[in-house]
Amino acid sequence: MAWNSRVDHVAPFRVMHLLEMAQAREAAGFDVIHLEVGEPDFATPEPIIAAGQAALASGFTRYTPAAGLPALREAIAGHYAEHFNANVDPARILVTPGASGALLLASQLLVESGSRVLMADPNYPCNRHFMALSGAEIDAVSVGRDSGWQLDAALIARYWREETSLAMLASPSNPTGHTLSAQQLSAVLAAVAEREGEVIVDEIYQGLNYDDAPLSATSLSANAFVVNSFSKYFGMTGWRLGWLVAPEHAVEPLTRLAQNMFLAAPTPSQHAALAAFTPECRAILEQRRETLKERRQVLLEGLAGLGLAPDLPPQGAFYLWLDISRYSCDSQDFCERLLQEENVAITPGIDFALRGGEHHVRIAFTNDVARLEEAVARIARFVGRL
Repeated sequence: MAWNSRVDHVAPFRVMHLLEMAQAREAAGFDVIHLEVGEPDFATPEPIIAAGQAALASGFTRYTPAAGLPALREAIAGHYAEHFNANVDPARILVTPGASGALLLASQLLVESGSRVLMADPNYPCNRHFMALSGAEIDAVSVGRDSGWQLDAALIARYWREETSLAMLASPSNPTGHTLSAQQLSAVLAAVAEREGEVIVDEIYQGLNYDDAPLSATSLSANAFVVNSFSKYFGMTGWRLGWLVAPEHAVEPLTRLAQNMFLAAPTPSQHAALAAFTPECRAILEQRRETLKERRQVLLEGLAGLGLAPDLPPQGAFYLWLDISRYSCDSQDFCERLLQEENVAITPGIDFALRGGEHHVRIAFTNDVARLEEAVARIARFVGRL
C-alpha cells in the first residue's frame, strides 16, 4: 500500500527505543537509572488529583465546548495576568489534548504546501514533524553559544526567505533548556512582523526557570501563537492537557479545526486543572522547581569533572545538552552502550539536531540527587573506558 508521502518526513523518536531497551533491562533485573524521558519522578500534585476525582464523582464526563471549559480558560487568563502582567482575553485561549493538540491546530492553520518554517536546530523533533505533515519545508537554523542556543532576530533576518511564513521559538527550549530574554523575544517578534510572518512560541517548560523570572510572549504581543502545557511545570503528563493562545482573528478558524480534529480536550482533566492555579498547588510546584534547580547543580558539578558539562548552563526546563565529541562521534551508539554497560538511560542527540546531533546527548535531571550522583559515577566509569 502507498502511504501518504509526508509520513516519510517523520523520523522515529529514538528515545522511545532507548526507553524500551531500558525497560527490558529492568525486567531482566538490572538497576536502571532513567534520565531519558522528559518526565520527572514527581506525582501529579494532590490538589489536582483530588479535583479530578471530585469531577469524576460528580459526573463531569461529558464533552465540554471545543475550545475548552469556560472556567479553565478564565483561570488560564488569570494566570497570565497574575504572573506575567499580560491581559489575555479568555476567548483567545483554546484548551487542547496536550500541547501536541495545540501545535496541531496551529500547524494546520498557519502552513501549507510550499510554506517554509524557520526553527532552531536543535529542537524538539515533533515541532518540525507537525509542520512537515502540514506540507511545509523546514529551515532548521543551527544555533549555539553565540545566540544562546536560540533563534534570535539576527538569524531571522539572515535566513528568512520570500517563501518563509512562520518562525517557531521555544523558551525554555527542549533539548538545551535555554531561554530568550524579553529583549531578545521582542526583537524576534518585531523581525517577523516586519516580514509579515507569523510566530509560534513554545512555552511548554514555562515556570521551570532557575536563573531568571519566567517570561511569556503574551506580555509582549497579542499576535503571537503561544503553545503551553499542563504536563511539565504543573506535573500532569498523563492527563493530556495543554492550551493555545491565539490572536483574536484566528480563534474562529481554530475552533472549527478543534471541533473536527478532537471535539474537545478530556473533561475530567480540565476540571482537575482548575486546581493547578490555587495557592496550595502553586506552593507545591514552586518547591518542586527548587528541587529541580538543586538537581541541575548536582549534575553540572558532577559532569564538569568529565569534561561533559555544557559551557552555557541551561536556564530552564530539566535537561542538559552535552557535547560528547571528546568521547564519541555516534550518540546513538554512546547511549546504547552506556545503557548496556552501566544501566544509565539517556537520549541521543540525533533525536533533536539535524546537524551535530551525533556529537551530543540529552540528559534529564528527573531523578533524585542520590540517583543522579550514582548516574554520574556510572558515566565516569563508562567514559573512562572509551
